[in-house]
Amino acid sequence: MLTSRCFGAEAPEELLADDFDSLARNPRSDETRVTRRDARERTSPPPVVKRGTAVVSRHKAVSAGRAPSAPPARRKTKPLRSLIVLTMVGGLIATVALPAYGAWRPTEDAVTLQQVAADDAQSLLVSSDSTSADLARDSYSATTPEEIAKKKAEEAAAAAAAAAAAAAAAAAEAAAERARQTTNVAAGLPLNIALVSPGSGEVRWPILNFTLGRGLWDSGYHQGVDLLASCGEPLYAAAAGNVSVSQESYGGYGVAVSIDHQLGGQSVNTLYGHMTYGSRQVSAGQYVEAGQLIGLVGSTGSSTACHVHFEVHINGGVVDPWAWLQANAG
Repeated sequence: MLTSRCFGAEAPEELLADDFDSLARNPRSDETRVTRRDARERTSPPPVVKRGTAVVSRHKAVSAGRAPSAPPARRKTKPLRSLIVLTMVGGLIATVALPAYGAWRPTEDAVTLQQVAADDAQSLLVSSDSTSADLARDSYSATTPEEIAKKKAEEAAAAAAAAAAAAAAAAAEAAAERARQTTNVAAGLPLNIALVSPGSGEVRWPILNFTLGRGLWDSGYHQGVDLLASCGEPLYAAAAGNVSVSQESYGGYGVAVSIDHQLGGQSVNTLYGHMTYGSRQVSAGQYVEAGQLIGLVGSTGSSTACHVHFEVHINGGVVDPWAWLQANAG
């Protein structure tokens, strides 16, 4: 009994010494290495059991040269965890490095901004037969008050010049008209050029003293009526309207005047041909009253005697002028 108590008191120190000696003689390799927690558990003193028989059995096993049985090793999780960590680090490096490498250029490939712009620049193809045009300063609009004032002054001067030219043209036309009237007087034409055809109706007789000549369609293609009279006999507008033609040479009609009318809701046109040169008293575009003097009888164009060739067209169709005058003139 005494012996057992003494052994039980000294057993832990001897067991610890044996354990450390066993670990020194049998170091663990990398393949069988366990976690730090297992190492701490191995180096810590073994728990002392209450029963002395268990301690004696463990001491006997150490004295006999057998290593005490080790606890079962845990799963080898550290290599796997290290592999996962390395994989994640490699992925981060690739994520950061690859875009930077893609934007990086070697030194020999470095270009300037001008070269980059030249690569993307637009091109223009010009035909070989095209010509260049010089831009004049006056093609630009004014941008300063002085230039604006100068431009306005130039425009005012141009308008004044245009007005003066129009006045000069009107004076020249008036002088020509006076010369024409003087010529008519020298030729023995009547001086009462302000006479009008008598009557009060919408339609008047175009001539007062005449002899009826060829009528509509007589002697072949003839679209009017010939009213024979002495050269210089006054001719009048058959109705009020706008002069559409007033020419010194109007085809076979010679000196002729044509007037457009609106009568009774119809479009009516009257024509006066073979008038005397220089005798026209109206111009194209002029509005005339019924019975207004328009010219003098003559024998111009396709004519062999002094007379007026008179035509009437209603809504674009040819009608008999003699019948129309008899029905409407008065």
